[in-house]
Amino acid sequence: MPVPAEYERASAKFCDYLVDARDTADLWSTHVTYTMTQGVFQVFRRRLSTQDSIAFANILPICLRALFVTDWNIDEEMRSFESREVMTREVKLLRENHNFSTETAISDVAKALRRHVDEKAFDKLLTQLPEGAVEFWTP
Repeated sequence: MPVPAEYERASAKFCDYLVDARDTADLWSTHVTYTMTQGVFQVFRRRLSTQDSIAFANILPICLRALFVTDWNIDEEMRSFESREVMTREVKLLRENHNFSTETAISDVAKALRRHVDEKAFDKLLTQLPEGAVEFWTP
């Protein structure tokens, strides 16, 4: 059996996402975009159970899936969804001195991410996650 295309083109698809998210957020670098995306993912992940986090990760393309689970402290206390402003401040705490996430980071990542996933499956899964998940990923 050949290597599935999803794995064979994983790096190229990841770069496509980073460029898309960079342009969506009007940032100057995919490096900055990487940190912003990781911050958004961590903020979201902190509000899910391990089971829900894995279900969410499985909807993502391979490299974004890996980024979603990177540096995961599974013993961290689960948090509640809060206002977009509060969660954006939390996004900016990741590598705080080198984080240039936008004030619209969550929306920017949501817009770009939706263009790189099966949006129908993504939206269906979000409705099965805790209250606040749909709003989090609404641009």
